[in-house]
Amino acid sequence: MGEGAGAVTRQRLALLVPAFNAAPFLPRLLASAAGQTEPFDEVWVYDDASTDDTAAVAAAHGARVVRGEVNRGCSFGKNTLAERTACEWLHFHDADDALLPGFVASAREWLREDGPDVVLFGYEERGHEDGALFSIRRYDDGALRRDPLPYILRAQPVSIAGIYRRSRFLQAGGFDLDPAVLYHEDVAMHCRLALAGLTFAADERVTVVNYRRRASMSSGNPIPCLRAQYALARKVAAATGDRCRRELAERLWLTAAGAAAYLDWVTADAAATLAHSLAGAVPSAGGPLFRTLCRLSVRAALRCREVGIRLSRPSLRRDYPRLLGKVTSGA
Repeated sequence: MGEGAGAVTRQRLALLVPAFNAAPFLPRLLASAAGQTEPFDEVWVYDDASTDDTAAVAAAHGARVVRGEVNRGCSFGKNTLAERTACEWLHFHDADDALLPGFVASAREWLREDGPDVVLFGYEERGHEDGALFSIRRYDDGALRRDPLPYILRAQPVSIAGIYRRSRFLQAGGFDLDPAVLYHEDVAMHCRLALAGLTFAADERVTVVNYRRRASMSSGNPIPCLRAQYALARKVAAATGDRCRRELAERLWLTAAGAAAYLDWVTADAAATLAHSLAGAVPSAGGPLFRTLCRLSVRAALRCREVGIRLSRPSLRRDYPRLLGKVTSGA
């Protein structure tokens, strides 16, 4: 199992950070961890075969470092650290984000045998360059306690806002290592935990900062993210049947619209077709013309809407990369 195996204690909390070429970002995160009003019991960084000084920077800030010889992705790194730590409670954090000073103190209030297995906290979204506040997000405690899976599909929670009971997390399989869902790994993991029967709750206190930057894994890879959303929806649909068909269909229509915006018609058509099979041809959102066209042909409706957007509101697509030749058109 790794360091600390057999010595798991019930009330300890570990910070686990997957990192690839993260030397410029780790000082901010690890400084925010060191500045907690109550300390983490362990701080770990998984260096995913970085070509910069990620490992040295992490060690200089007091983290225990596990070095990967081959780049395996953030999900592999998170699972590896979850197996290494001796703490029963886990908090995963991205190297380019940060913690507010009261995170650990707030989290410790939930570290109980009889409490939920997963707790999601509120978080801020800020600009990476200037720190400007974009939004504050909180999760719905009642919805998570009643039935976490449909709420997860609607809310798309991030792991940097959560704490996880290690024993139950590992029993459920941890992060899904399927390459098809790598770019949607947080939601895939939360779906896996919900399907395994873990219990969820939410704490409205804002304790985390999510920094937006253009070159991040998600914002820098929109097409892989959309394809991963579709792949996860297929997995959940296969596992649940009719249980979450409306939530899945709503998410799939958003995926189809996003893929169409990037001219990835293969993903757009596949997502819309699956949405149709789950909850009928007409989406719950969209203008009357689009909904009418969906009754005739989903493929035609998606293309007509995208042409209309590009003709009437070209500014909405002006910043999109030129993707012709980079994705399969399927037109």
